[in-house]
Amino acid sequence: MEMIKVVNGPISVLQLKGRFDAHEVEPVNAWLQEQVNQGRVKVVVNLEGVNFIDSTALSVLVRGMKNCREKSGNLNLCSLQQPVRVIFELTRLDKAFGIYASETEAGKAF
Repeated sequence: MEMIKVVNGPISVLQLKGRFDAHEVEPVNAWLQEQVNQGRVKVVVNLEGVNFIDSTALSVLVRGMKNCREKSGNLNLCSLQQPVRVIFELTRLDKAFGIYASETEAGKAF
């Protein structure tokens, strides 16, 4: 999996490409924790390039969202491909996360 990290003013953006599964979660988890530790709690995760996500990856995103919210921030998602969107709908996590069509919309939602 490829990770592209961008800091855009007060917003941290992580773009992921490839499979987001148990074998790939540690770098994402470490990056999310680093952002929270630095007080950067407005985070956008762009899943446009992700074609598969498993339960371990979902749990990393949920933990990241919870950590951001505990510090008065949030974690928004954007650009979900249909197979990934279906997983969020089946697990009802689409109700917990802010899910947006683009990075711009996700950033404006803060």
